[in-house]
Amino acid sequence: MNIKSLLLGSAAALAVVSGAQAADAIVAAEPEPMEYVRVCDAFGTGYFYIPGTETCLKISGYVRAQLDWQNVQDDADGEDFDWNARTRAKLNFEAKNDSEIGTIGSYIAIRTWADEDYDGGSLEIDEAYITAAGFKVGYMYNYWDNDLSGETDDLGSNRINSVGYEYASDAFSAGVFIDELSTNYSGEYDVHGDNDSVGVEAQVSATFGAITGELLGSYDFAAENGAVRAKLLAEVGPGTVGLAAIYSTGANAYYDVSEWTVAAEYAIKLNDKFSLTPGAQYWFNYGLVSADEFDESNDAWKAGLTLDYKIAEGLTTKVSVQYFDEDAADDGVWDGFVRLQRSF
Repeated sequence: MNIKSLLLGSAAALAVVSGAQAADAIVAAEPEPMEYVRVCDAFGTGYFYIPGTETCLKISGYVRAQLDWQNVQDDADGEDFDWNARTRAKLNFEAKNDSEIGTIGSYIAIRTWADEDYDGGSLEIDEAYITAAGFKVGYMYNYWDNDLSGETDDLGSNRINSVGYEYASDAFSAGVFIDELSTNYSGEYDVHGDNDSVGVEAQVSATFGAITGELLGSYDFAAENGAVRAKLLAEVGPGTVGLAAIYSTGANAYYDVSEWTVAAEYAIKLNDKFSLTPGAQYWFNYGLVSADEFDESNDAWKAGLTLDYKIAEGLTTKVSVQYFDEDAADDGVWDGFVRLQRSF
């Protein structure tokens, strides 16, 4: 075999080997396209689609730093001043999707406090409920938790397990709810005990131009007492006038601070960042002397001022100064707070 034949044979062998290796080469798979979060504008701003679903999710909340203070005017011992720093955090999760029965929604709010009573705080459910086709069920703030906009008035507050239905349009709404009251009432004349008790509440509201009115009625079956509340809001000049009145028949889980009360405020919007809200409230027959009777010898009143200022987008401050006085007490009480809140 000559040199030329040897070279040609080697070249042919190399070509065969190279072709076989090329046929067996591993080709890297292309990465699958990444699914970015999509904005959902079907239910308002702030919602986005949960990847891989048609459910829209909105996350919001705030961090609040607040300094509470109280100054009791005592003629015998002089003034007694006390203060307390508090911090509160809250997270809200709202999920909604369209369905054959309409919009299905759920809401979860989690919060915690950190102050001298709750050092470090513990997480608690603020609200958790389901909505579907006008129905609402779960743990929630009810109709009574809807005061005027300032910090002076006390028009009731409930956070309870409840189920009900509400019809709402642009200018009219009406709803009725059945409430579980056994752990809600903490007054002196508690008839609920450890047993489950039931209450019912119904509200209608309507808007006519610059005026909005609300009428709310509730009945506590275990206490065999109830309360009725009326509210009126009217756009007047640079602000909104708020009026409210409540009548209560006795001890009940909805409202039993007094037999009658009236409240008023004027929320003045001075500019885009600053608002000022003076307010006042008067209680007739303040306090209970039995489960079905209020103290006819004791009235009370309160007056105060609330200032709201928007420092920047998402950052606000609120200052409240209030004075409270009742006939049965020797001296009045000044109190209030200074708050800084970052919302998102």
